[in-house]
Amino acid sequence: MSDSNDIQAHIDRTRAELAATLNELEDKLNVPKQLGIAGHRAKSSISRDPVPWAAGAGVAALALVGVVVAAVKRR
Repeated sequence: MSDSNDIQAHIDRTRAELAATLNELEDKLNVPKQLGIAGHRAKSSISRDPVPWAAGAGVAALALVGVVVAAVKRR
C-alpha cells in the first residue's frame, strides 16, 4: 500500500513540476509581457545612469546621418 502512495505522490510532484515549467515557458514566450519587462528595465537603467543611453543615442544618430548622406550622394 505504501508503494502505491509513493507512486501517486511522485506522479503528483511530477505534474506540479511540469505545470510550473509550462507556466515559465508561457511567460517567456509572451511577447507583450516580455516587451513590458524590457521597457521597465530600460527606464530603470536610464534613471540610474543616463550617460550610456545618451552615448548610444548619439552613435545611432551619427549612423543615421551617415546613411542619409550616403543615400543623397548616390543620387
